[in-house]
Amino acid sequence: MKGTHIGELEELVLLMVGILYPEAYGVAVMDELEKQAGRSLNISAIHAVLTRLEEKGLLKSKMSSPTEERGGRRKRIFVLTAAGKRSLEETNELRNQLFNRIPPLALQFRLI
Repeated sequence: MKGTHIGELEELVLLMVGILYPEAYGVAVMDELEKQAGRSLNISAIHAVLTRLEEKGLLKSKMSSPTEERGGRRKRIFVLTAAGKRSLEETNELRNQLFNRIPPLALQFRLI
């Protein structure tokens, strides 16, 4: 398994895979990312991130059965692994810990 540090886009894609379970495939992830986060990416970028997350062991995939609506083609379906879930939990925990360390006064936006 490669390093498990993830960037913002990787975090968002992991979240979308979790949200779309059990139907997370490239186009669905791309559409959900735009819908939920307002991030518009092309399908090649989505596939690159999905592949990278799978190489890191944070996702796993399998091919679906062929469907009539896709002209008999199959989809590569992605699911979170235990390491992917743990990565999301750790990222969320770190963000919350750091946010909670901001002094309330710093969030009042008064001029110095």
